[in-house]
Amino acid sequence: MNKDSFRLIANYRTKRRLVSRTKKNISQLSSARSLSSGQKSEARRFYKELLNIDIPTEWHEYFYKRTGIFSPKYIPTSLYYTDIIGKANQMQFERAYSDKNITEKLLTGIRQPKTVLRNMNGYFYVNDQAVDRPLAEQVCRNIDDVIIKPTFQSHGDGVRKFYVKDGVTSIDGKTIGELFDVYGSNFVVQRVVHQHERMSALNPSSVNTLRILTYRSGMEVLVLYSVIRIGRQGWDIDNETAGGISTKIDSNGCLCKYAYGAPGNDMIETTDTGVVLDGYQIPSFGKALDAVKLLHLQLPYFDLIGWDICIDVDGEPVLIEWNVWPELSQSANGPAFGDYTERVLKEIWNRKNTR
Repeated sequence: MNKDSFRLIANYRTKRRLVSRTKKNISQLSSARSLSSGQKSEARRFYKELLNIDIPTEWHEYFYKRTGIFSPKYIPTSLYYTDIIGKANQMQFERAYSDKNITEKLLTGIRQPKTVLRNMNGYFYVNDQAVDRPLAEQVCRNIDDVIIKPTFQSHGDGVRKFYVKDGVTSIDGKTIGELFDVYGSNFVVQRVVHQHERMSALNPSSVNTLRILTYRSGMEVLVLYSVIRIGRQGWDIDNETAGGISTKIDSNGCLCKYAYGAPGNDMIETTDTGVVLDGYQIPSFGKALDAVKLLHLQLPYFDLIGWDICIDVDGEPVLIEWNVWPELSQSANGPAFGDYTERVLKEIWNRKNTR
């Protein structure tokens, strides 16, 4: 059996698993809305005419049930993960390029969190100089206001805010050496980014980030959508998978009326701090868009990228991380590729799938 046959079998199994999961998510929603037979036919016809493929309509059902908004342009998650990502991006480069320890070297022209210590493949580095473990522990013996995170993980997994006093951390009383043992290899310790007061007002315990999805078409970088991810009270991270919420940012940098969290956590109008979302102005939004467009041109192997951008106390965009496998925020935003759906899918569809 050749590689293409293995890929087809793997994709088939992935699609079945994702459809099954989405059916379960649909069953957890309280809304009585459901797609009509006409809407299902319209969604299928859109993809049949555009790409000559048959698609499941479970995702159209899911987003319509959550938001009350129907569009044939919703991207089925099964299609996205098994085909679109692998056609838009050269996935053979994904592992190396997405290492968060090399982001500062890889991407220039934007502020990034200040790095205290890197661990790459088990080796420690301070100020780009290789150091032994005793010196690495000494560097982190008394530090405040830092985070530690794995450099090959996503969704906020393993991200912890902490401080160290006389070698003992605020994470379960572990020593800094014990904390290094927990993370093993491939992690980074960075200074916490202090966000703009308007971003902090949404939730002060988390760094609330803009997730901007861009697509490169030749020398043009298209902004497909922008949402903001907001943490819940007392939580350090803003990801939906960790209980956070997200809402769309319009072209003027203002938030839309409703935010969405995990399935069933729908149509939220205020943050835990009491901020009304509708019309709330995000600072320096135009700067953030300009920044990610320039950054995307530095990554020739990836045409579809999700950017996590913070706005710091000075109103400057700060790159937190970038994602080759960005999850799509279609509950908060609507169809992920929006008005560019036909253009994006037509441009990538006949490419080789590198997934």
